[in-house]
Amino acid sequence: MRILYSSLFYLSLPFIFLRLLWRGIKAPAYRKRWHERLAFYSKSTNPGVVWFHAVSVGEAESVFQLVKCYQSAHPDDTVLITTTTPTGSARVKDVMGEKVEHVFLPYDTPDAITRFINHFRPKIGVIMETEIWPNLFHHCGKNKIPLLIVNARLSENSERGYQKLHSFFSRILANVNVISTQSNTDKNRFVRIGANPEKVVTTGNIKFDLEIPVDLIEKGKNIKKNIFNGRQVWIIASTHKNEEQHFLNIYKRIKRDYPALLLLIVPRHPERFNEVAKLCEANQLKIVRRSHKKDCSANTDVYLADTMGELKMLYAAADVAFVGGSMVPVGGHNVLEPAVIGVPVMFGPYMANFKEISKGLLSLHAAVQCNNPKEIEKNLVKLIGENTFRQKMTEQAKKFVQANSGATQKNLQLIEKQL
Repeated sequence: MRILYSSLFYLSLPFIFLRLLWRGIKAPAYRKRWHERLAFYSKSTNPGVVWFHAVSVGEAESVFQLVKCYQSAHPDDTVLITTTTPTGSARVKDVMGEKVEHVFLPYDTPDAITRFINHFRPKIGVIMETEIWPNLFHHCGKNKIPLLIVNARLSENSERGYQKLHSFFSRILANVNVISTQSNTDKNRFVRIGANPEKVVTTGNIKFDLEIPVDLIEKGKNIKKNIFNGRQVWIIASTHKNEEQHFLNIYKRIKRDYPALLLLIVPRHPERFNEVAKLCEANQLKIVRRSHKKDCSANTDVYLADTMGELKMLYAAADVAFVGGSMVPVGGHNVLEPAVIGVPVMFGPYMANFKEISKGLLSLHAAVQCNNPKEIEKNLVKLIGENTFRQKMTEQAKKFVQANSGATQKNLQLIEKQL
């Protein structure tokens, strides 16, 4: 079965590279560093790296705290972080800099994986969340490289897909030493797709161990004071295509009653920055783009964050947050970041990626779920106008985060045990 999978992967490579070229029209980073995707490297490195893999930005944010804790305990080890997307790569470089090695994870073909392993000689592999690559896992097992899937989660849809090839994936997962899951639900799903129950443990979600530097919060407050001129700010974070128009319509309606309100939009993907800017202009809204480094005037309607890696800081500049990827069937994004900073959180109906977290927040009245634009508008007005309601929500959210922290240390112990 793995031979068939590998053959199909080889046949698909020309189309994969054509897709990279196509995406590179809007995001030039997709046209670069193709040699890494095939595991050809121009410089040597110290063999015996401790290797962490995070697909993109969301997984990278989770891995940073774990890596920092590991480096604190093992300062002499060389750490490698791989990602799949350019945005994830950029985030690794911004946060970790020269403290780690970094390359793209190569495509899952036998020769590329062999080159990757021979070059870096990892003494352990730590995969974040839900990455199951047959050739990668097989060759780690073949080379006796301990492999862990940490902060693992598995959606209901993914489980159904994997179960169709149960015997194949059970053999692939046999190469994994430990799977540490976010919840017992995830644990049971991994067991049902073929993981050995003795290798699967529930440690909680690393995202709860998020630490926001005090200076980052201060920078956000300075943006609100100086760039936003102290205006009330509604941030729409990590938006996807077909989401922004909902918020522009709501903003135009409530602006009549709240003329000082500023809409702060942070698109999820950089290739959409110009698209969102044109959408705002088509709605006859006056915008300021962060990249232009200009202050907002009293007439500015929208502040467009067309930069990367500043979301946490911009949350600190806001009064109310709506986390995107939840009004379209994407699955939602991290709602804990604004909660930790102390900004009341709203999100839409599509929260499959954060199902347990959103459920926990809602059970404590620590967030608001909105199923349609009418509910968004209703709750936004309430959050803007009722200080007590807003404060109670943020207090409950912080308590929820604190009560569920500790997963990073548990996963660090699992890694050290394998070493």
